[in-house]
Amino acid sequence: MTSNSHREKFALVIPTLNEAGNIPILLQRVQAALAPVNINYELIVVDDNSQDGTADVVQQQSAVDSRIRLLVRKGQRGLAGAVIHGWKHTDASWLGVIDADLQHPPEILPELLNAIRDGNDIAIASRYVTKNSVTNWNKMRQLISRCGTLATVPLQRPGLRIKDPLAGFFVVRRECIEGIELQPEGFKILLEILVKGRIRKAQEIPFQFSQRHAGASKADVKVALQYLSLLGKLSRYAIFRPGQQ
Repeated sequence: MTSNSHREKFALVIPTLNEAGNIPILLQRVQAALAPVNINYELIVVDDNSQDGTADVVQQQSAVDSRIRLLVRKGQRGLAGAVIHGWKHTDASWLGVIDADLQHPPEILPELLNAIRDGNDIAIASRYVTKNSVTNWNKMRQLISRCGTLATVPLQRPGLRIKDPLAGFFVVRRECIEGIELQPEGFKILLEILVKGRIRKAQEIPFQFSQRHAGASKADVKVALQYLSLLGKLSRYAIFRPGQQ
């Protein structure tokens, strides 16, 4: 631990849309994972006006523990937008995001935080650092994911090659994205941070991707089109990237 560890604050945003069946278990596992970590933290659930009682479940949890906060967005949808919204409503210096469907294991949060504490600008829970981390996917899903990842290679900074730039579970220093406009559409906010952010040092932590616990996946054709749009915008940005060497 560093001598100023008591001044660190971590905010983990959990975007939700109809995740009432998952959120109690997730919050319990996140808090169990953070219990041994010497850090001030808050868990911010950003709910896109779920109709399954997700907000009610979170409010019950928040009444017991003030470190759990609920923000409800009405008339807005999208993971990236929810993450940005949550980050804007905290003064934490370390910012994180995790999916609510329990496909990301909260148990590796200490490793991600330690990577930041060790001087990294961003710490990413990666599906592709080791082999066989997504064995529960069918061949088509694996192919689509790999193709989507390969499409990011020309966008990444020289000397900073991330194996899983489309991950949805990571922690980043606020100072690395402060003042940078991130688009609220889509699901791939990490890629935009890697392209636009002031990221100089990163670490990927391997994990085993799990099956969704409850509820339905939000992936659809609209999400795919938003990703293609993001690639186009970031391609133009990368060509004229400030400080490009």
